[in-house]
Amino acid sequence: MTSELVANIAHWTPCTEAEGPGKRFAIWFQGCPLRCPECCNPEMLPFSGGTPMIVNELARRVFEAQERDGVEGITLLGGEPLAHAAAGVALARLVRPAGISVMIFSGYTLEEAHELPDPAVAPLLGLTDILVDGRYERDLPDTSRRWVGSTNQRIHFLSERYRADDPRWTRKNTLEIRLVNGELSVNGFPAAAAVGLWKELPRRSATQGTPKRE
Repeated sequence: MTSELVANIAHWTPCTEAEGPGKRFAIWFQGCPLRCPECCNPEMLPFSGGTPMIVNELARRVFEAQERDGVEGITLLGGEPLAHAAAGVALARLVRPAGISVMIFSGYTLEEAHELPDPAVAPLLGLTDILVDGRYERDLPDTSRRWVGSTNQRIHFLSERYRADDPRWTRKNTLEIRLVNGELSVNGFPAAAAVGLWKELPRRSATQGTPKRE
C-alpha cells in the first residue's frame, strides 16, 4: 500500500516517551481552526507554513524508527490532526499492518468529531487506538493522568490494544528537551513549576516540538 498524498507537517520527533504509551513517533500537523487560550504552539495554528511531506516518506521514517528504536506507535498532534484527516488516514493505513498503533490528541470532542463535514474523519477514528479529546483548559490542569493537559479532556480507547487500567496513565508527565545540530526542541507537558523556564526559552525552537494539548 502506498500514498503520494502530501501532508503539511510542523514538526516530528522520531522517538519519544512523552506523547503516549511506549516509544512513539510523534507528528505535529501545521494548521488548526481552533484557538485554545495559552496554546503552547501558536506557530502551528496557521495552515500556511510547515513542511510538505509525502505520506510515503513519513511512513518510511516511522518504519525506520520502529526498527532502530523499537517505536510501537505514532501520535498525531498539532495543530489539529482532524483538520488533516486525509493525511492521517493514509499514514495510518500504511503503518498499522506493521503493528504500529495510532494515538491522536484532538481539540474536538468525539461528539464534535462525528459532526465534522470532512469524510476522512470517520475512517481516521476507525484506525485510531487512543483518542484524547477536548480543548485544553488552562484553568483546569490535570495532575493525575499522564499525557493529558486538563481535567475536561477525555481518553477514549477505541481498540483493544490499550487499556484504561494501564499503570502508565497514572505516572507523572514528562518533558523531553533535545539539542541537535544547534536546534533546541521540547516536547511533552511541563509541570506548573516549569512555566517560567518554559516561557524564557527561545519561542520558535522551544515550542517547535511541543504538543498543543487542545
